[in-house]
Amino acid sequence: MDEIVLRALQRWPDVPSVYGWLGLDRRGRWSIKGERVANAALIDFIARNYACDAKGRWFFQNGPQRVFVTLAYTPYVYRTCHGGHGELGLIAHTGAAADAPRAAWLDDAGGLLIETALGVGAIHDQDLSEVLGSLSGASGRPLDDDATERLLTRRDNGGPLAALLSLGGVALRVSTIRSADVPQRFGFDPAPRPAPGEPEC
Repeated sequence: MDEIVLRALQRWPDVPSVYGWLGLDRRGRWSIKGERVANAALIDFIARNYACDAKGRWFFQNGPQRVFVTLAYTPYVYRTCHGGHGELGLIAHTGAAADAPRAAWLDDAGGLLIETALGVGAIHDQDLSEVLGSLSGASGRPLDDDATERLLTRRDNGGPLAALLSLGGVALRVSTIRSADVPQRFGFDPAPRPAPGEPEC
């Protein structure tokens, strides 16, 4: 977090939190009360001060005030990038490198989720075809279009698929997951609300 934010927290530790104002959509765009945030400096400030509490609630620390985020899907949205040797990698909507990919899931809506050292995130829809292009069969041989299409129709049972995803120099085994199960599976609250009696702004 920014040093100015940490100093503000020490100076005013008990400022009421804000709920239901700040949102993150499926393309990694911020909105305040439904209005898209367009100011680049504000977007960067939110991204630098974006974190999660012990209850799995994601928030933006705005000086001494915690502004909880309503998530359209996952806490992160990942875009593709390419390393020095051309390998496919990911960068989060916050601008942070999404290193150390650990696992991959196809959801029941055709989306792709990746767990990295940052946390779980959905692949941006505009980058999905590029990432799916790095799928291979269990033998390690690349999948052709027909095999990929057959794979994408088998995303309802919650189990592993006979596929690997090459990402960041790592071969990830791909499993399936229901969209509705994602928050519980990864321990986050997509729509934080104040506790009974908790003061809020």
